[in-house]
Amino acid sequence: MIKALLLIFDPIATWDGILRARRGVVSILVVYLLPMLLLVSVCEAYGLIHWGKWQGEVPHLKTFSLAEAVVVETAQILLSLAVVFAGAKMVKAVGETFRGRHTYSQAFEAVAYGLSPLFLLRLFDAFREVNPWVTWAVGIMLCIATLYHGIPRMMEPDPSHAFGLYLMSALLLALVTAMARWVTWAYLVGKIPKLQAVVADLVARLPF
Repeated sequence: MIKALLLIFDPIATWDGILRARRGVVSILVVYLLPMLLLVSVCEAYGLIHWGKWQGEVPHLKTFSLAEAVVVETAQILLSLAVVFAGAKMVKAVGETFRGRHTYSQAFEAVAYGLSPLFLLRLFDAFREVNPWVTWAVGIMLCIATLYHGIPRMMEPDPSHAFGLYLMSALLLALVTAMARWVTWAYLVGKIPKLQAVVADLVARLPF
């Protein structure tokens, strides 16, 4: 969480520190990414239970049960991890089109830390008055600014290809995160009845 803030306000020094540490995929996942996602999800779950979300063509306020909030936030964590893993794969593939020989670990490090401002902004999704597309838009802009310093350091491309790699990576990550945001937004406002039925079935199986 603190590192996500540092990436926003002091990106150059923070990326240099990340580069010196050179953690692997498992280390980043266990020490940094999962704890941050868990903390954000706990805050979002609190908002779902106590403040709810507006749903339906004729808007009505729905508050979520503990079991439903747990299912929803578990799905959010899994979706966020899928975005990071898939995003790293795409960034690595983009690097190869620029004749770079990058490892998946390099790409994962860049994406996991680069997207952390977006995950951090999800704290505001706990409030029902906040439009989730606003938090996504602000978050992804902060990520794009952060990645400007992160992609060249983590991926170490040829200087002539650095900006192209950064631009393509940023666009792909914006697209993937927008798709993930649409799924979560559409579910929370009640636009995917089939998914709501699946969640309801899972909730019914929980012992609480």
